[in-house]
Amino acid sequence: MSAKRLLLVECMQEISSFNPVSSEYENFHIERGEEMRAQAGLNTAIGGALAVFEAAGATPVLAIAARAGSAGLLSARGWARLSAEVLDAVRAVAGGVDGVYFSLHGAMGAEGELDPEGALLERTRAIVGSDAPIVISLDLHGILTDRMLRQIDGLAIYHTYPHVDFADTGERAARLLLRLVETPTPTTIARVVIPALVRGDELITKSGCYGDILREAQRIERDGTALAAGVMIGNPFTDVPELCTQAIVVTSGDAAAAAREARRLAEEFWSHRHRMQGKLIALDRAIAQAKTIRGPVVFTDAADATSSGATGDSNVILAALRAEGYARRVLAQIVDPAAAAAAHRAGVGAVIDVALGGALDPKRFTPLRVRARVKLLSDGKARLETMKIGLDAGPTAVIAFDTFTVVVFSKTLSLFDRAMYYANGLDPRDFDLIVVKSPHTEHHMYDAWVEKNFNIDAPGATSANLRSLGHTICARPMFPLDDNVGFEPNVSIYRRGRAS
Repeated sequence: MSAKRLLLVECMQEISSFNPVSSEYENFHIERGEEMRAQAGLNTAIGGALAVFEAAGATPVLAIAARAGSAGLLSARGWARLSAEVLDAVRAVAGGVDGVYFSLHGAMGAEGELDPEGALLERTRAIVGSDAPIVISLDLHGILTDRMLRQIDGLAIYHTYPHVDFADTGERAARLLLRLVETPTPTTIARVVIPALVRGDELITKSGCYGDILREAQRIERDGTALAAGVMIGNPFTDVPELCTQAIVVTSGDAAAAAREARRLAEEFWSHRHRMQGKLIALDRAIAQAKTIRGPVVFTDAADATSSGATGDSNVILAALRAEGYARRVLAQIVDPAAAAAAHRAGVGAVIDVALGGALDPKRFTPLRVRARVKLLSDGKARLETMKIGLDAGPTAVIAFDTFTVVVFSKTLSLFDRAMYYANGLDPRDFDLIVVKSPHTEHHMYDAWVEKNFNIDAPGATSANLRSLGHTICARPMFPLDDNVGFEPNVSIYRRGRAS
């Protein structure tokens, strides 16, 4: 039997509809064809899939991998160029492939196309034909749409948050695709839409009730009840028509089992929806408490979480700490291209007067005037701690004023670990208060050694105060955006594939 030819393609971005700055084609890091092999051995979905395919003796057919950090809605121009490039790459190598693995996020959005993943899958299906199975992988913060479900034979969903199972998800998707290619089998996907949006500590899968539900999804995958299962909580900041939470179960044609398990997972999730909300503390109260705490503390600014799609230019916490006379050592990060450029022009050791913050989202954030010393300059390059893929913040500066040390970036980038602190010569353990612009990080990064992590109630494009954001597109009623939301676990069934 000749080696199976399996097409690999990736297009990933998560957006916040409440970020006023559009993202562009230029935000995407693109690997074309054989360049995708750079992901081999990395903790990425493509890296995991490559390992499985090569171990099985299959032939990976590499099309394109396009990945961008979380940001605002992709512009119409950016989407037109990106989608054309992705589909041209698929078309160029798709002849004679036995199956397709498409690595997606699920929470993309573009001007004029609020379901980019659905559009890409629809076109890919038209290119490869009806017989070739398509398996996708998705972030649990993705939004799996009806349009997407009609094109695919199976899927794999992240099972961890904070996310660490990127390669594992790619491996699960690859194994499922191999199974469907080697033994063609019709699949059934059951979907139950849950009218709920959630945030907060109970979503941490190692400790929260959401993790308990996902372990049930893992169990039915592992014991053979299902080919794949998960509960996707969507990204509450991606305001699109099918934004929701949903339970998804894939079986080998057993519609009754798929429906039963999807309904069970959905009902369990619904019963815990009140627990799965962000518990926020007022900024003035957090500062007052931090002044009395001897050990280090974290101020979590999830409202300006660049990894969720915010701008990263909030100075709200810095301004309040300064106004309240917080006298201990503070470490923070901010996106401000003009301030970074001023530091680079002046040079290390220089004293500069800059307006810090509010560079990208001025309606929310008022620039803060500071006189600061330039401590360090860098090119803004680093690697994520978990995934080991590159970060590029553009020209970057470390500036210091009063008791504050601030890393200033030229470009928005994901800040869900400590990489950009370390890359600029800073160890968070040397400070008394660290500002973290991510709703959660892995436990060892901060929570294992700080005395308290304060989840600050602040303005921003990714605030956990979901009612404050102003959703206008997603289906209503929706908990917690509306009162007295009801739920009936109605199951939608999708069937695809051919028998051997």
